[in-house]
Amino acid sequence: MGFFDSDIVQQEARQLFEDYQNLMQLGGSYGKFDREGKKIFIEQMESVMDRYKVFMKRFELSEDFMAQMTMEQLKTQLGQFGVTPQQMFQQMHMTLERMKAEVESQI
Repeated sequence: MGFFDSDIVQQEARQLFEDYQNLMQLGGSYGKFDREGKKIFIEQMESVMDRYKVFMKRFELSEDFMAQMTMEQLKTQLGQFGVTPQQMFQQMHMTLERMKAEVESQI
């Protein structure tokens, strides 16, 4: 069975994409959130990023041709911006840490 033939993988990918899209839409109103709302948003973003890292690691570890091709396509796309997947996650983490620090400094 191929990596993408798994119902579980398809369901997880769909849910992860949907959760990420919903957070991105919600993020447009981030500036209007109160302190607690910002904290919840950041926590949810961290959760999605953690899930995304795990999903990406599955691609890396899979011997499935399509999973390997997907990983290579991602590396190529990110490479066009001069970024590796590892750097992408580090940048996301740093952004979330700055957001947390900003929220903590609010009274």
